[in-house]
Amino acid sequence: MDISAAAYVEKVEKLVRDVSASQATAVRDAAALLCACLRGGGVIQAFGSGHSEAIAMEIAGRAGGLVPTNRLALRDLVLYGGEPPETLRSAELERDPSIARRIYDLAPIEPQDAFVIISSSGVNGSVVELASIVKEGGHGLVALTSVRHSTEMTSRHPSGRKLMDLADVVLDNGAPYGDAVMPLPEGGTFGAVSTITSALLAQMMVAEVVRELLEAGQTPPIYLSSNVAGGDEHNRVLESRYAGRVRRGG
Repeated sequence: MDISAAAYVEKVEKLVRDVSASQATAVRDAAALLCACLRGGGVIQAFGSGHSEAIAMEIAGRAGGLVPTNRLALRDLVLYGGEPPETLRSAELERDPSIARRIYDLAPIEPQDAFVIISSSGVNGSVVELASIVKEGGHGLVALTSVRHSTEMTSRHPSGRKLMDLADVVLDNGAPYGDAVMPLPEGGTFGAVSTITSALLAQMMVAEVVRELLEAGQTPPIYLSSNVAGGDEHNRVLESRYAGRVRRGG
């Protein structure tokens, strides 16, 4: 049994190749949905809880990414909703369906907006409920999840549904049940992969959005790094087009 960094990298490299090939069509479908949103004056709303929030950060408000993006998070309940900070200490918060409506209502969402919801398990109450609200509101929805893990799990939402059941497009990050890929000698696994492959899919999706906009003769609204000359000025001009609709910080 090879337990080493090199062995982990080998598994990750294979998974990256598999995911990039198997999800190519779904990525193009997701990009088409997001382009339709942008052409209609919409903003891409991204939500993930736990480690999945890192993928929402890949989509919303980062250098090299799209400007008309907004990140929703559990902490919005405190930052914008007046809930006490202690609210966020509950390990059960992301499993609570009732918080989804509050998060949705606190955000600067308009009818033409589209959503990317990230959850590798795809079964927690807040995620499934938010997806339900999104579809009830007529928004396009891209789910970024592990199909294998979600299939093997029981939904924690009262409806019994999972994130992948509600999405217009499902992007499968290819993570195994339990996420980790390296076996331990006495049982169990370590070496999680879902963050790596989910970030890859998020960036693939952005690349396809940029390609589609360029082919249509449009200039993609892309962030420059704030740590390069002229970055702040460039970004402020683009953000001004979406004043009040994209939140940065928090």
